[in-house]
Amino acid sequence: MAKILIVDDSKIFRKILRTVLTDNGYEIVGEAGNGQEALEILKTVTPDLVTLDITMPVMDGLEALKNIKTSYPSVKVVMVSAAGQKAKVMEALKAGASDFIQKPFDADAVLSVIGKLTS
Repeated sequence: MAKILIVDDSKIFRKILRTVLTDNGYEIVGEAGNGQEALEILKTVTPDLVTLDITMPVMDGLEALKNIKTSYPSVKVVMVSAAGQKAKVMEALKAGASDFIQKPFDADAVLSVIGKLTS
């Protein structure tokens, strides 16, 4: 199964996402609370996919996405958005994100998006 890096400033959302993914056979290779932490982790592990929250402190998801796509172009990125972030989601897709999932998470929707990108 695919190796995934989870990036979200909410520990609760990281835990929910980790549970949904590990319960379905995915390997979580790391977790980060912001984009800068994610870039540090990417220096040591190469996941197949990164879930990337849009709104985070220190370095937001859009800036992190641009860095990831420049340095690790083969890594797929799925943006995680809250309701009302349509413009930012569109900007992320234009910047190279593969897809997006919306909070609050629906396990089936998460697995559908991740499965489509990692199969």
